[in-house]
Amino acid sequence: MLIFIDESGIHKKEKHSVIVLVYVYVEDIKNLENDIEKIEKDLGIVNFHWSDFGSKHGWKIRKEFLRKASRLNFTFKIAVVKNPIYFPSVFEYCLEYLIIEKKIKKIIIDGKKPEWYEKRLKKTLRDKGISVKKIRTLNDESSAGLRLVDALAGLIRSHYDKPTETVENLYKLFENKITAQLVGGQKTR
Repeated sequence: MLIFIDESGIHKKEKHSVIVLVYVYVEDIKNLENDIEKIEKDLGIVNFHWSDFGSKHGWKIRKEFLRKASRLNFTFKIAVVKNPIYFPSVFEYCLEYLIIEKKIKKIIIDGKKPEWYEKRLKKTLRDKGISVKKIRTLNDESSAGLRLVDALAGLIRSHYDKPTETVENLYKLFENKITAQLVGGQKTR
């Protein structure tokens, strides 16, 4: 099993932060990454990134990317925390409750992270008795799986911060793929 991790809104002072973990079985990773790259090619984009399509293309690219990605074979878990947060401890707390699987081949984290981030992740996994062969940080340009988790992190944060009709319709496409959600001190909808 591979796990891709991304966050959205952790630097904000208001609304919500989101941590998203996308789970892909090892034998399915090539298919998933090929499918994401095909979606991007069909949309005429090189690499999907949530923030790149905010004002430049509106929601057109986001909607099509998410609509097509909702048909792919993966599951994900989310943590939603009200801002402002003390990120290191909240990150550790969320991972403690969201990562319960034992046979993890790799955890791939979006972007260059500070040293504490990887140390906290390793400590949390070690405390749970989980053996992880490799934790890697990659740029989303080099991993289609990270581009998917970026899209989901953006969608989930929009679902909690700006729940428009478009966002809610897109969120509904993924509800059956959410296997766990941790919502810090709030009711889920």
